[in-house]
Amino acid sequence: MKKTAQKIRTSTQKFIEIQDIIEDVVMLSGNACLVIEVTATNFALLSKEEQDSKVLSYSSLLNSLSFPIQIVVQSKRVDISSYIKLLDNEIMESQNSLLKNQIKLYRDFIQELVKVNTVLDKKFYIVCSYSSLEGGLGQDTQSFLRTAKAKLSIKGESIHSQLKRLGLKAKTLGKEELVKLFYEIYNGDYDRINQITDNVQFPIVKKIT
Repeated sequence: MKKTAQKIRTSTQKFIEIQDIIEDVVMLSGNACLVIEVTATNFALLSKEEQDSKVLSYSSLLNSLSFPIQIVVQSKRVDISSYIKLLDNEIMESQNSLLKNQIKLYRDFIQELVKVNTVLDKKFYIVCSYSSLEGGLGQDTQSFLRTAKAKLSIKGESIHSQLKRLGLKAKTLGKEELVKLFYEIYNGDYDRINQITDNVQFPIVKKIT
């Protein structure tokens, strides 16, 4: 039974293009990429002038690109049950009746808000890729990695520079952050994400659901 389960996991892993993650480079089959996480900005809260400036800067970013990118938006429903429990504890422990009432009103507001609207945590990523065709055919693994790292570093610096003009903070994900990201995407096991370290070995797919 155990051998059968192991065979299933191995077979599933074959459908994943990721072969390895070396530092900040994701090694794929004949390709490589790096992932840049970008902070969000609340566009609706900006003034008309600020919105126009953001749009022009974004247009400039796209027009300046000499290589393809992927923009990925990850949405995840937020579980606020632990936060509600924390508020309940504050209500019980508070000795100030006025403060207790204010916390209760706030707790009720949050509960009602969640009933009406789904609370989502959104994360934004820009993916820069490198193809083996850019470096020519016949490269061995080490040569491919060296070239990929050099090319991706240049592309990454270009993206970071443009994002800075947009007033957005960004960082290139390292190995540990990438493993956590892909583990979460393929398994959806959010409770175990923080238990993963940079010593984790593949496979990224843990199970079939």
